[in-house]
Amino acid sequence: MTKSRESIAKKVAWISVWSNIVLTVGKIIIGYSSNSDAVFADGIHSAADVFASIIVLIVIRLANKPADDDHPYGHGKAEVIVSGIVGIILFLVAIYIVFEGVSGFFHPIESPTLMAMWVALFSYVAKILLYQYSLKTAKAQQSKAIEAIAFDHKADIIASIAAAMGVIVSIVGKQEKIHFLLYGDKVASIFVAFLIFRISWQMMNEAFQILMERNVAPDLLEEFTSTIESFPEVKRIDLIRAREHGHYILVDVRISIDHFKTIKQGHDLGREIKKVLMDKNDHIQEVLIHLNPYFPE
Repeated sequence: MTKSRESIAKKVAWISVWSNIVLTVGKIIIGYSSNSDAVFADGIHSAADVFASIIVLIVIRLANKPADDDHPYGHGKAEVIVSGIVGIILFLVAIYIVFEGVSGFFHPIESPTLMAMWVALFSYVAKILLYQYSLKTAKAQQSKAIEAIAFDHKADIIASIAAAMGVIVSIVGKQEKIHFLLYGDKVASIFVAFLIFRISWQMMNEAFQILMERNVAPDLLEEFTSTIESFPEVKRIDLIRAREHGHYILVDVRISIDHFKTIKQGHDLGREIKKVLMDKNDHIQEVLIHLNPYFPE
């Protein structure tokens, strides 16, 4: 199962690498030669995507390694760290694009050509297909690394259509001799940077929260609680918490059972609770159950 998950993740990452290489070369060359800052900025973003996908490829094998003496909880957080790194990369890209876009207002302006628009539209269609494929796979595999790739594609979807609109506005400004519309391409490049920043912030925040051992979503925790409470031997749940560890979940539970139960009875109950929880949610990798004695009032 782990091997299959690893091969699927690698496939998604390689598809992202090669598609982004093609788009990077096309958008940077056409953006530069066609005087389009927006398309050129979108090309820089795609170049960052290539780098991000390569990082994912490097870390996938590590994240899927089983637990060992040094890492008893497994290596799943490697994916979370990668997701955060990709977020940082996108944040730096956004800053660069804003700088280039703003500086463009202080230099002679030239309208981009229609070729820049067609490249941006082609990128838009390609990114929609790549985003849908990557996100579907990320959800199926519960992979933060693949999810990071999907978010990259999502940023490119809006960025590409924004770039195309900026090019169109600039061309209209040239044809109709409306000077301020010539800056449409510059404005579009700054808007692209804003979209990239939003995606990067979302990725960095999610990675930070997981690394800080944030509890899983309330509805998922409630599901675990209901499963445990379905056992009549459980008199009270004293504590329940669960945390994501990359692509899997670790659960800690403290329950109270009748004080006269034997150690074996408590052990068997804990083992059964663990089995049911893991059967209902295949993303749970470990359940640690602590038993407290229950004394009726």
